[in-house]
Amino acid sequence: MTDNGTFIVEGGHKLSGEIIPQGAKNEALQIISATLLTSEPVLIENLPDILDINKLLDLVEGLGAKVERLTRESVRVTAKDINIDYVLSEDYVRDAQKIRGSVMLIAPLLNRYGRASLPKPGGDKIGRRRLDTHLLGLQALGADFKYDADRHIYTFSTDGLVGTYLHMEEISVTGTANVVMAAVLAKGETTIYNAACEPYLQQLCKMLVRMGAKIEGIGSNLLRIQGVDSLGGTEHRMLPDMIEIGSFIGMAAMTGSDITIKDVRRDQLGIIPSTFQRLGIKMNFPGDDIHIPAQDHYEIGSFIEGGLMTLYDAPWPGFTPDLMSIALVTAIQARGSVLIHQKMFESRLFFVDKLIDMGAQIILCDPHRATVIGLDKRAPLRGIKMSSPDIRAGVSLLIAAMSAEGTSRIDNINQIDRGYQRIDERLNALGASIIRE
Repeated sequence: MTDNGTFIVEGGHKLSGEIIPQGAKNEALQIISATLLTSEPVLIENLPDILDINKLLDLVEGLGAKVERLTRESVRVTAKDINIDYVLSEDYVRDAQKIRGSVMLIAPLLNRYGRASLPKPGGDKIGRRRLDTHLLGLQALGADFKYDADRHIYTFSTDGLVGTYLHMEEISVTGTANVVMAAVLAKGETTIYNAACEPYLQQLCKMLVRMGAKIEGIGSNLLRIQGVDSLGGTEHRMLPDMIEIGSFIGMAAMTGSDITIKDVRRDQLGIIPSTFQRLGIKMNFPGDDIHIPAQDHYEIGSFIEGGLMTLYDAPWPGFTPDLMSIALVTAIQARGSVLIHQKMFESRLFFVDKLIDMGAQIILCDPHRATVIGLDKRAPLRGIKMSSPDIRAGVSLLIAAMSAEGTSRIDNINQIDRGYQRIDERLNALGASIIRE
């Protein structure tokens, strides 16, 4: 994979066949971090082979953990001999700031070694993403933190974490994950109210229970955790990535393709399928698969009283913000109109100018809202040159390019590679025409 890279996309190809979603990226970031909570081996399966995951594995290995890559998608991590001084090294600071998931290494390191550090993290530029939930939660459990303004590093220390009552001021998935990983080895009981309850967070909690943690309320927003002295090794298999599943649903609709998405764990998808059905996309559910038949037209629904359809993101079990960009691009060729209200991140809609250049009818109302007036496939989008600003917008632009007439060039595709595993190879196998340069 190149540092930045380019996709040359020839549009207008209909896809057909079956595709298997990769393992869940956001779950994997939490699970890899949790391997540092024990000195015993942890086997992780169905791991996505993508940039962000490989960077976090490199960080863990740099700390001294033994990382055995058994296959392209399975790894065994044994965090027995950790060099805690490494967290202040230039190498760690440089590598950890490239990936936002590094924030979840704090709690495991604090629990086992009493100190940790965090450079100002990277990740998608999709708006303000506060660290307060992490920092205040860990502070309440007994961690001290300081900010080194010269090096842009937070340093953490503790004489021992102690359970407490925490009312989270925002429903943060990674913030909840950090606090849970801190609480499982803290002394006494911790109660977390207004906790995130995403399937990925549930998966983390279930894995920790298999390691010996005591957690009640998994799947709800009220968690009770009784601290234990130590945790053991385990095996864990990642859920299929719900964001990739949603991306493939939108891709099938925009390109008029007949696609079957295999082994989706539909019981863990929440309202994702029904939200795309509200955009008019037909689906069948044979077994644990989703089959999207080829549709020449799909029509956006309206509310029962006749009002304009509005789609908005919300913490789980609401519609995930990571699929708002996909829903927006899918609506371009629908019949009807929809208001896309991206509540949680204020910069995530700033890629719509590229879609407008391609011929989409979109009114950007403000940083959070866009109205899409569907073209009903009366006119195809046209291929243009563009650049990927973040993971989800990048795939949205890719979907638009695949449905367009002519050839598009998408630069900065390392943003797409951060979240989607060999996406060009897998889509070309279905009939797409995507060349990586």
